[in-house]
Amino acid sequence: MLYVLDEPTIGLHPRDCDRLLDSLTSLRDHGNSLVVVEHDEGTMERADHIIDLGPEAGRHGGRIVSCGTPDEVRADPASGTGRYLAGIERVGTPEARRAGDGGALEIIGARANNLRDVDIRIPTGTLTVFSGVSGSGKSSAVMDILARGLARSLHDARTPAGPHRELRGAEAFESLGVIDQTPLGRTPSSNAATYTGILAPIRTLFSRTPEARTRGWGPGRFSFNVAEGRCEECDGKGGILVEMHFLSDVWVECERCRGRRYNAETLKIRYKGLTIADVLGLEVSAARPLFENIPTVAPILDALEDVGLGYLPLGQSATTLSGGEAQRIQLAAELGRPPRGRKCYILDEPTTGLHFGDVRRLVRMLHRLVDRGDTVIVIEHDLDVIANADHVIDLGPEGGDGGGTVVAVGTPEEIAACDESHTGRYLRRRGTLLGRGDTAEAGGRSAIAR
Repeated sequence: MLYVLDEPTIGLHPRDCDRLLDSLTSLRDHGNSLVVVEHDEGTMERADHIIDLGPEAGRHGGRIVSCGTPDEVRADPASGTGRYLAGIERVGTPEARRAGDGGALEIIGARANNLRDVDIRIPTGTLTVFSGVSGSGKSSAVMDILARGLARSLHDARTPAGPHRELRGAEAFESLGVIDQTPLGRTPSSNAATYTGILAPIRTLFSRTPEARTRGWGPGRFSFNVAEGRCEECDGKGGILVEMHFLSDVWVECERCRGRRYNAETLKIRYKGLTIADVLGLEVSAARPLFENIPTVAPILDALEDVGLGYLPLGQSATTLSGGEAQRIQLAAELGRPPRGRKCYILDEPTTGLHFGDVRRLVRMLHRLVDRGDTVIVIEHDLDVIANADHVIDLGPEGGDGGGTVVAVGTPEEIAACDESHTGRYLRRRGTLLGRGDTAEAGGRSAIAR
């Protein structure tokens, strides 16, 4: 039998990953073949053969960088994956842990799902990570109780929070940002430029060109949602939806505009030699110098580059984005905006689908948010993210009926010293906390070791 698995370790604690890998190894030993797409270090270490693609993402990837046994890939200097496996590059850990600003968010008597009437204290002004084996109660505490409770307090949301007696400390924040892997949009009209808000000022720039002013065109003319400027054949979507009845519907490129979304008249207007369709076709890295002096656009492009999305075309349809890309676009949108009061950010497993290098960038961004005065709360299994936390709340000890209690609380070092914590044992085993204070790159308080 040939088994093909696409990132099977998503959402699994390292303990559960080891159990999964034992099962996969058993399948192989019984004469089967397994092909796995995976970023997990433990999975790669136990592979018989690795095929490393890259070297970068998007059009800068698509080539075989290295292949062979884990030892062969580890020894190949051309492989970015190999350098992380060999320890030449690491995500790194901060030189010091933040103590917080003295305040706290407190959940009193949490009883959602398998939570056993627990009290949880989260210091504000820190990067706090909720850890624990799969099914231990992390999502119940953070998403069902904390996120919904804060949304009701700060934004008058109607969705009720999970069962608990009291939520304290919400008054310390002006707003809440929940960043998860929910799609940015379900139609081609949604893309990175529209979600981050930079398309509006770009349309304004086009409307201020001499040619546009001569014609009396305002910014609306350069929206693919407005009838005057968009392609009439596809209504500005760039493609036609073909219903396949018993199969999934597919989008086919529009024959009139060739995916450019706009009509011919609109595309006669150029800004610095480019049409609005040309701009939407630019990758983030290529667009940065074009708008470097535009204060409403440049910070967003810088943030997109910083989270590792420099390869992403501004107009790439949201329907083609991975969950990890969607989450990083949300994060970049937050980082690119000027801060407006204290904010609490909640992220649900942000490392899903990310390579070591992308995790490194993500960690740097999370530290930047905390350094500017915000509070960041993350549900995560990735040991490198846990090792970067100021404060860890480890739930468990097991999943389901065997979980729902607080096993350990404290710094990553304190969690690693707790014998009852599965997370702590894996922090010790992997040596994730070793090398603190090594050669670092600038980037928030995080010492990102090379």
